[in-house]
Amino acid sequence: MMRKNRRILSVLFITALLLAACNHSSDGLSAKSNKETANQKVDKNLDKNSSESSTKDTEINDQEESSNQTSINSNNGDSATISQKDEYLQKLNEMEEEDRNAEAKTTMVEMEKQEAERFKKWDDELNKIYGILKEQLSPEKMDNLREEQRNWIKHRDEGAKESSLKYKGGSTESLEYVATQASLTRERCYELVAHYMK
Repeated sequence: MMRKNRRILSVLFITALLLAACNHSSDGLSAKSNKETANQKVDKNLDKNSSESSTKDTEINDQEESSNQTSINSNNGDSATISQKDEYLQKLNEMEEEDRNAEAKTTMVEMEKQEAERFKKWDDELNKIYGILKEQLSPEKMDNLREEQRNWIKHRDEGAKESSLKYKGGSTESLEYVATQASLTRERCYELVAHYMK
């Protein structure tokens, strides 16, 4: 009889433990579910706030850009042509920086080829600038610039010849000629943009 009572008590005890464990795990699941729901709400609020903040930041940036553009327009008149001049000066600065950072060649043939390429690059840019000025300048100003440009070409070639004569008969004579042409053409690009481009 005692054995029977012990078994019953053991079964009741085990059942009580199981029930307690089940209640505890369902409470845990319920708590976990509630916690996840709360986290989801927080995440949604954060996303919403982040989205609203991002939208506000974008609106503020758009307003600042619009304000800056208005300021540029009111201070400088026609900002499109002025910005073209600024863009061109920036481009010329980048080209000059590229020249400075170019790897120095060691043989005369390589150096002369490098200077010839540099001259071609600046001469091509000078022609582009001249084309833009044809569109921007009045016919009268363009006629004056055309005459000035013809005189400048003579000056450039005479200057290159004069510089190269220092090395007459030497291997650096032709190198000096093309290097001087390149340098004078670069200077002319800056001069045309600074004095004529709008």
